[in-house]
Amino acid sequence: MLATSIAAAWMFFSIWISQYWLSELAALVTYPIALLCLVFIAYVPGFMNAFLIVSLLSDKRPKRRTPETYPGLSILVAAYQEEATIGGTLASIAKETYPGDVEVLVLNDGSTDGTAAAAEAACALLSFPNNIKVRVLDYAQNRGKAAVLNAGLEAAVHDLIVTIDADTRLRSDSLTRLVERLLSDPENTRAVAGAILVGNSRASLMAGLQEWDYFHGIAAVKRMQSLYHGTLVAQGAFSIYHRDALLEVGGWPETVGEDIVLTWALLEKGWRTGYAEDAIAFTNAPTTYRQFAHQRRRWARGLIEAFQHQQKLLVKRRLSTMFIWWNMLFLPMDAVFTIVFIPGVVAALFGYYWIAGPMTLLTLPLAAFWNLVIFRIQNRMFREQGMKVRRHYGALVLYILFYAVLMQPVSLWGYVSEILGRKKNWGTK
Repeated sequence: MLATSIAAAWMFFSIWISQYWLSELAALVTYPIALLCLVFIAYVPGFMNAFLIVSLLSDKRPKRRTPETYPGLSILVAAYQEEATIGGTLASIAKETYPGDVEVLVLNDGSTDGTAAAAEAACALLSFPNNIKVRVLDYAQNRGKAAVLNAGLEAAVHDLIVTIDADTRLRSDSLTRLVERLLSDPENTRAVAGAILVGNSRASLMAGLQEWDYFHGIAAVKRMQSLYHGTLVAQGAFSIYHRDALLEVGGWPETVGEDIVLTWALLEKGWRTGYAEDAIAFTNAPTTYRQFAHQRRRWARGLIEAFQHQQKLLVKRRLSTMFIWWNMLFLPMDAVFTIVFIPGVVAALFGYYWIAGPMTLLTLPLAAFWNLVIFRIQNRMFREQGMKVRRHYGALVLYILFYAVLMQPVSLWGYVSEILGRKKNWGTK
């Protein structure tokens, strides 16, 4: 109630202070169109950002507790064309200090490169602790990530299932922290998302920008959603699930956004999904804009798929339902940003301040405050683990000022592609 009240107060203040802007724009394009533009350029995003800031400043989650015994884990590593990365992923697993039994299933989904051979070679070279056993399941035919994960689920022997992407590397305590968070959260928690950070941020400027997106944007949203007992995506790159819950919802669905559709299925059952902000895994982010665009288009399509599969969540009586409705607003927000705001910025460069103008610069202090709050929270978490935030401040400035221009048009492309039923593909392989 506190977060909603303060966010609403900020939104009403924004409406009041923007009346002159609204009237000027209405004289140009009619009042309904002008109001539509301001709603999705300023009012709704302002409410969301204010709600996020207040929620994070109010975060007092319970500490992780250490169980007397640690349960067994089955780790599913879905791999397709990952010859160059699977060895690094297995090497990180070999360094895990998790006290319980661990079964690792490398699921080679019909790769045409040397993924299976690279996995076998890594298993032969690496010294795994006695409690970690590794098997490579080499499937001859490529069936897609969901199918191979479901096959791995059938072959797994433990009741807790962890998924890790084949280009993801864990810290030595990541599994321990993930399991402790799951066991410390409310009893109806059936999945917990780990914290994904970018491990190849030095590869290109595009990867460096995503370093701040994962560190600031994605981490902040997941942390906030977990406060209201409904992290909307337990991502396949690093998450833990209860086996019985996976089986009850039918496992991973045959979609391009299998992780978000699965998570929403768990939420629809009334279960809780959480977030372990200090269970860290490092992934390889796209290094070119083309790869980035394909990835974010796929994520956007996955969101539409989630709505198609789990429409009942829109009327589910739970705190996280508000975030489901928020996600419905992403399409019009991205559309107005792409079609109206970006051209408005270009027009402002030529002296036409219909959409963006000198007063737009007044939003920069708010953006700086928002990023400062996130940075302090994340930096404190890093210090607690003996880590340091890389001083890549040039990429941070570019992220604050221009990242939305790179991301929101391709997200809109993804929404439209899914709505129109265009052919689906992974896009980055």
